[in-house]
Amino acid sequence: MSEIAEMTRALAGAVTGHDVADVMTAHMASLFDAKGVGVWAHEDGRALLMGSAGYSKESLRRFEGVRITELPSSAQSFIEGTLAFVSSAEEFIARYPAIADLPAATGIQAWAILPLVASGRTVGGACVGYGLPHSFDSEERTLLTAMSGMVAQALERARLYDAEHRRAQELQRGLLPRHLPTLPAVTTAARYQPACDGTDAGGDWYDVIPLSAEQVALVVGDVMGHGVSEAVAMGRLRTAGRTLADLEQPLDELFFHLNEVVSGLGDGFYATCLCIVYDPVSRMCQAITAGHPPPVILRPDGTSYFPDLPVNPPLGAATPPFDTAEFSLPDGTTIALYTDGLVESGGLDIDEGMGRLAHCLRPARSGSSSDPGSGSGSGSGSGSTESATETPDALCDRVIAGLLPDRGSLSDDSALLVARTHALAAEDISCLRLQNDPTAAGQARRHVRAQLTAWGLDEVIMTTELVVSELVSNVVRHARGPITLRLLRGRTLVCEVADASPVMPRIRRAADTDEGGRGLQLIAAVSSRWGARYTASGKCIWTEQPLPAGALGA
Repeated sequence: MSEIAEMTRALAGAVTGHDVADVMTAHMASLFDAKGVGVWAHEDGRALLMGSAGYSKESLRRFEGVRITELPSSAQSFIEGTLAFVSSAEEFIARYPAIADLPAATGIQAWAILPLVASGRTVGGACVGYGLPHSFDSEERTLLTAMSGMVAQALERARLYDAEHRRAQELQRGLLPRHLPTLPAVTTAARYQPACDGTDAGGDWYDVIPLSAEQVALVVGDVMGHGVSEAVAMGRLRTAGRTLADLEQPLDELFFHLNEVVSGLGDGFYATCLCIVYDPVSRMCQAITAGHPPPVILRPDGTSYFPDLPVNPPLGAATPPFDTAEFSLPDGTTIALYTDGLVESGGLDIDEGMGRLAHCLRPARSGSSSDPGSGSGSGSGSGSTESATETPDALCDRVIAGLLPDRGSLSDDSALLVARTHALAAEDISCLRLQNDPTAAGQARRHVRAQLTAWGLDEVIMTTELVVSELVSNVVRHARGPITLRLLRGRTLVCEVADASPVMPRIRRAADTDEGGRGLQLIAAVSSRWGARYTASGKCIWTEQPLPAGALGA
């Protein structure tokens, strides 16, 4: 009876269908002195082998994935688990002629074929085999049938749990970016690895958000906990982050609003987040973290370091303000953002894991130590220039292989985002300072005409003159100077007009009799995208126009 009690406890703790099969094969063989045990589930009309012991793999694998209704009738009754107690190989051959080779192939001489029925529905079947002919008395038949009922209930619970897990994983993957954008400022790659310990989805995410002036925001985050509600919270937080980033608020204000979003989710919801905004014109990065580990910076010479970032509490537990940091990056620098599941896998503490991550990003030179624990947690380390020229996609593969070699036993999900920076060349930047007077619009038009001619963008001269003239005239009429005009040639043609007034423009509907008020409507009509952002000294209004086909950067 102790064996039955132990099996009952083990079935109660089984999570997946394979867990249930492992319990049955481990206990039924010893409980009934059987030579072999096999368990299969029925899913969408097909047989799925969940586990076996004492049988050769080939003997039962023949049924794997087979549509049950397509089998001969005698094989169907075997796979469906139609209740039968077969005392000898001869009886088996007579009852199941379609699979008459099974006794010889397995060495099994007697069989108990058991249906696995839960809530009136057959969820699978099982076979308990004996190495010698065997007569089943009424007590043994009753016990076998009772035990199969327990297994069926556990298998049904596991099926529902597996279905919930798949839905949660599909939900989470649907909330992550399907494709990363192609941008001139960065080349990016990302990986997401779900946890395998248990069936709940996690809340890790990453994002790459294009901003104005060819800037880009790199984001990783982690909603603490596992489950569908955490995955939904992650989706809401990622959506809020993209929306707020599009408004181009300062990073500390963006995190203030994200903190409000997480706090509004209810008690017990917390999230860590790291956001880096890279400007390819100035080569400066602005970074902010809320309880999240810092990025790894891999210099072009192959050395790496972790930047010192101000410590802020996690979102949902924080009290604003949030502190930010700024640092410059040489062209061709690699930035790796990650979640704690990547650096705490395999029982590592976070400092050791961060050191291993840095080591994976900067492979050792030939002949030097390859100890993965040799990476420093905060300072720079030696590396190879070859590592700094590997594609971000290749670096992602190497990091995952180095830190998550046994992906079948992960207790936490993990996300990794790797970006290689590309500074905008000096010849693709043009800047002009203007005085706030009526001649400014004319000077701006002449500068645009000369610069676009030099860039070979004659096709967009007229519309760009119109845009710049309208923006500069608005500053002269409604704002205060000085005025700065900047043209950027990247994936699009960017026109920026900055002034010293913090008042943001807004589109209004002009009446038919109004003499003005249509400038922004005109700009919106001739631009593919436009917007405004605050600056340290005022604001900047920007527009984007597509480059003509064949133009550099198009």
